[in-house]
Amino acid sequence: MTMPREILDAPADAPDPGGAIELRAGEEGVARSQWRLFWRRFLQHRMAILSVLVLVGIMFVCFGATWVAPFPRNKQDLLIGPVGPRAAHWFGTDELGRDQLTELLYAGQISLKIGLAVALLSTLVGTVVGAVAGYFGRWADQMLMRLTDLFLVVPAIAVLAIAVKKFGNSSNTIIVILAGLGWMYIARVVRSQVLSIKEKEFVEAARASGASHARIIARHMLPNTVGPILVNATLAIAAAIITESTLSFLGFGVQPPTTSWGRMLSDSRGYVGTPKAYLIYFPGLALLLVVLAVNFIGDGLRDAFDPQSRR
Repeated sequence: MTMPREILDAPADAPDPGGAIELRAGEEGVARSQWRLFWRRFLQHRMAILSVLVLVGIMFVCFGATWVAPFPRNKQDLLIGPVGPRAAHWFGTDELGRDQLTELLYAGQISLKIGLAVALLSTLVGTVVGAVAGYFGRWADQMLMRLTDLFLVVPAIAVLAIAVKKFGNSSNTIIVILAGLGWMYIARVVRSQVLSIKEKEFVEAARASGASHARIIARHMLPNTVGPILVNATLAIAAAIITESTLSFLGFGVQPPTTSWGRMLSDSRGYVGTPKAYLIYFPGLALLLVVLAVNFIGDGLRDAFDPQSRR
């Protein structure tokens, strides 16, 4: 086999035009696992890394509000009243003289707790339903997918409002209701992935070796669908936070003295265009930062799990 002329004419110390790494005699290439390749691609996604830092920082200050907040929770100072941002109160105060930064941090605990818990529960339920439907097929697939379709056509906001009125406005109730209405999307994603994987040779080999159905699903199928599952889980966090904020804005969310970012927006919605409009800006900015961070992390995970990604 003859070498191309431009390679033969190149000087010995010239860099490799193809970017390949030349191995010296006696050296061997280092094999990289799929997880190492995943982390390498994820770390190259700058917005995802920045979003991770932002989200971790917000979670740290919110869940550590007991030590970070400048004032005790719900401390009122009626003599001060509502004042704008200043040195003593960075985010200003409300009508009762409560420090808005302190209230924002404690409200973030509820919003983040709801978002993370709903994403975890809905992903778990959706993964089980989708895996069972895709693997067994036939009657199991028909029954589970028709149930999924039934939940998909249900108007979520109306069901949430009715359920919250009946079972209460606690954060745990909202978590269960949101998770019960959010597992369908991940179920369909997992089902489609399992349908494409279950005919692969390694699944046939596992089935021929006598592996149980549960082992095949848990050890061979779900690890190959972890990419779409994680991406949809991050999107579920953002969707749950936005839905909870919508409920609170409509008056169906958590009730005082418990507060969330959506509740803060609802309490200050009458101040649009007034000198007290700063009461709207900071909860809205917190929601915007968290939702953007979660979506950028989802983009980074999608690109990192995609071997065809050219980032």
